[in-house]
Amino acid sequence: MESTPPYLRIVEELRRRIATGELGPGDRVPSTRQIVREWGVAMATASRALTALRQENVVRAVPGVGMVVSGPEPTPADRGARVAARRGSGRGVTRDQVVRTATEIADTEGLAALSMRRIATELDVPTMSLYRQVRGKEQVLLLMADAAFAAHRLPHAFPPGWRAQLELLCRIQWSIYRRHPWLAQVISLTRPLMAPHAVAHTEWALRALAGHGLDQHAQLHLVATLANHVRGTAISLEREAEAEQDTGLTDDEWMQAQADVLAALLTAGEFPHLARLTRSPVDLNVESLFEFGLQRLLDGIADLLEQ
Repeated sequence: MESTPPYLRIVEELRRRIATGELGPGDRVPSTRQIVREWGVAMATASRALTALRQENVVRAVPGVGMVVSGPEPTPADRGARVAARRGSGRGVTRDQVVRTATEIADTEGLAALSMRRIATELDVPTMSLYRQVRGKEQVLLLMADAAFAAHRLPHAFPPGWRAQLELLCRIQWSIYRRHPWLAQVISLTRPLMAPHAVAHTEWALRALAGHGLDQHAQLHLVATLANHVRGTAISLEREAEAEQDTGLTDDEWMQAQADVLAALLTAGEFPHLARLTRSPVDLNVESLFEFGLQRLLDGIADLLEQ
């Protein structure tokens, strides 16, 4: 049984990477979200590990960049040599590299951290060189979204029954949003992205509802309502991750910290129904909201088809 706290094991591994030169002065260290994914720990544990390294002056925070290894900044020649070693000398930046780098930034630090300048910094190229591959940030977002949907391809074979087909589609979409929390902010139902792999989801849903007596108006609105339930619930994913990173508290820990405030509100007697519910705590989270809402929407579609 390991006695070393998880955050210390992360600290030791990052120290090792720095000591061996895998991470040099000025290099970005894994963000809290990257640590969560790599080590499978809570956001609070990841934050604690980076805080410990920062207190030891092993790393420092750079605005607009993130946490980097402390020490003398590498010269342009040193930085160029490392980049050349990573991607091969003489190779230019490709569109795929731009999209992958942008996605990594958004996955680990959120959409607010994404900019053309930041992408160029990560690739160690002039910002203007990116415009040889993409028109600007809007196109980058479109390509990121399309790549996210493309990585979770729809099955070629349809499961039997419209309900199973729509449920499968929604679960695939939910898994995409879970993998890329920023995506919910990019997707719009009234101004849909013209991303082929995202449009394929609409086609799948319309095919599932075809032949059941619904007119085009009803079909399209049902498809949009289901997609909006998944996206609307997923909007909370990035905000929760950011809140956990900022406070170092999980949702449960935050609620426990607010227990006295909530108790004072309920004691006043102005919210009797809410007070009755809190006597037997209900597990309310984004997963339960997704599941409950999905089944109720499918129940409603079933009623509509029966009519």
